[in-house]
Amino acid sequence: MQEFAVGGDTSGPYGIVVGPDGNLWCTLVHSGQIARLTPAGDVTLFDLDNPGAGPSVIVSGPDGALWFSRFQDGRIGRITVNGELSSFAIPSPYGLAVQGGQLWTTELNADRVWRVGLDGTAAAIELSTSGGMPSMLAAGEDGALWCTLNQGNAIARVDTGAVYPLPTEAAAPVGICAGGDGAAWFVEIGAGQVGRITGAGKIDEFPLPDRGARPHAIVADPAGGCWFTEWAGNRVGHISGDGGTIETYELPTPRSEPHGLAVTPDGNVWVALEIGQVVRLR
Repeated sequence: MQEFAVGGDTSGPYGIVVGPDGNLWCTLVHSGQIARLTPAGDVTLFDLDNPGAGPSVIVSGPDGALWFSRFQDGRIGRITVNGELSSFAIPSPYGLAVQGGQLWTTELNADRVWRVGLDGTAAAIELSTSGGMPSMLAAGEDGALWCTLNQGNAIARVDTGAVYPLPTEAAAPVGICAGGDGAAWFVEIGAGQVGRITGAGKIDEFPLPDRGARPHAIVADPAGGCWFTEWAGNRVGHISGDGGTIETYELPTPRSEPHGLAVTPDGNVWVALEIGQVVRLR
């Protein structure tokens, strides 16, 4: 593993994604910045217009720019690969995904998902839950749009309106990603498990070796498995495509608070650590 300092000890690297320029783009939730990190480890910081904006989740948009949620000040941000910034208002945005050439975001403090045009126009989709706290989103290759309901203890399919309760009580799902077979993988921060849901709604759950690890984010790898972060366990884990093999890897710095992660085309895994670092696993 190799560590890169990003923004200082209190900057709070949170979400991370591979950009269209081949660089890593990372939100700094505490300092109100976006970081660009080259594969060689060179860092450039871009200040938002509000240091308290709370930039959180970041995705590569359909227009060649990066889009990110600003949870604390209720805005969606956009940054070009050259560092040009803009934003528009959406209430309490958190999770983001790109589906059908449009941006989608969850409204964390209400039971809504928003469909957002590239010009900033937005339309709300009401979910059939009450207090579900829609969190992360994942876009499937088959047109599915998956959403974790953290307090609703369920997975929703926004495109069909279906809601699937989880078998484990108080599992509190957060991170979710699409698999290549029409299924989605998610992590249960409250139960210490990885879950998988098929397009038909069949759910399997796979307990982690450390049930108190509090897994937070998950991303698919090219081989059909998934990588995930263990926020309380200070580890990064990998689960095979059949769920039968789970491996975990200790991070070099204690209590580093791993959050988002991304897999680059060369197979390297990049992890955002809230202590002010990004770590690369080869």
